[in-house]
Amino acid sequence: MRNEVEESVLARIRPMPGEEDEILGIAEEIIDAINRSGRAEAMLVGSVARGTWVRGDRDLDIFMLHDPALPREYLEKEGLTLARDVAKKFGESWREKYAEHPYINATIRGLDVDLVPCYKVASGAEIRSAVDRTPFHTRYIRERIRPFADDVLLLKQFAKAGGVYGSDQMTEGFAGYLCELLVLHYGGFTPLVTTAARWKPGLCIDIEHHAVREFSEPMIVVDPVDPKRNVAASVSITQMFSFVELCRGYLEMPSETFFFPPRREALDSEGFAAECTRRGTKLYAVSFATPPFIPDVVVPQLRRSLDGIRALLERSGFVVNRAEEAMGEERCILVFELFCDDMPGIVRHFGPPVWSRENAAKFAAKWREEERFAGPYIEDGRYVVEIARKYTRAADLLRSPEVLGVGLGKHVKKAMDNEWQVLEGTACWDEEFAAFLTAFLRKETALTGVLRGRS
Repeated sequence: MRNEVEESVLARIRPMPGEEDEILGIAEEIIDAINRSGRAEAMLVGSVARGTWVRGDRDLDIFMLHDPALPREYLEKEGLTLARDVAKKFGESWREKYAEHPYINATIRGLDVDLVPCYKVASGAEIRSAVDRTPFHTRYIRERIRPFADDVLLLKQFAKAGGVYGSDQMTEGFAGYLCELLVLHYGGFTPLVTTAARWKPGLCIDIEHHAVREFSEPMIVVDPVDPKRNVAASVSITQMFSFVELCRGYLEMPSETFFFPPRREALDSEGFAAECTRRGTKLYAVSFATPPFIPDVVVPQLRRSLDGIRALLERSGFVVNRAEEAMGEERCILVFELFCDDMPGIVRHFGPPVWSRENAAKFAAKWREEERFAGPYIEDGRYVVEIARKYTRAADLLRSPEVLGVGLGKHVKKAMDNEWQVLEGTACWDEEFAAFLTAFLRKETALTGVLRGRS
């Protein structure tokens, strides 16, 4: 049984009959045009095809299935040509996008439509690219989900409101297909939330009992159509337990706020400056042009670059409290909050233990000839020298060529080879990143935000 909160939420998120008829009608026109071309077989996939889409989500995913005997190069070339032809016929605008292989994203009568070439394979075991699985996902869910469609809507809205919906690299959360499988497995929204409140790392769900390999992720949901794949592989342990915390909070005090949280106002430049002063830490941002690739390509490289620069700062004595990344349309930023950004001119440099006779002798001989403040001397059995620190200011280090040598992501390095900027303190504020910077400075869990909104 659903409670009053859930019934009220459903009344707000179920698609309107007119909206559903409109979207399905547009999909039917596009599918008919593809089928009549004789160049591929069209199939509507995704949440619209499965009846699990939330009101206002105006997205269509139409796959164009080709003969698996065709070479991959042909699929990419001819499939993209067909997608372009369809986009030109129906769309107001369109652009090529890239995942495992290229596809067309078009705007058609106000809908966001993906036209994706794939192979028409006989089973999930025969897929030749990741997108080949999607038709099987659609068929699997469509055959089973009807009694639980409202439960999926509730879960999707709950996850969206909590910031854990989406398998993209930025979110690292719950994909729509994963939400559907969880609802099927647990038998509804309420039993899922009740059980999820007790989840622990290593959770494993295998609906078809057919896994053929071991998985190492904190959350495992074996794909019913591909026993080698973990549908929950994108879910980070942080997002997994953000969801767990939300479930615990909802069970204690059900409220529509868990589905429609209060909007948090972003700091303006003055508020940002005041918050920086209140914290008393040192804020830095490394800014550079956004590489021309989709977020799923760029974001992992931003994170790798963030980790590399953070390690460089800490090796140099600048202790980092927190660091995060953001990808904008024109610029990306890597933000570092330091406990201090100014170090003394002296640093201790440790050598080998004295009992490592040959290495110790080389170290001592070298530093007796080099400029130093003190040493070599022995401390706890090891040689130590006190030498001049290369960079005493974090800003100087971040502007130095050493930043380019820390294992940056490939596309990030290419962008930074052209230019990068180092911003300090209040200069880090940028209107494009106002929401990100606000969330960075006032970091909290989604449940904390819900409770704040209710107080």
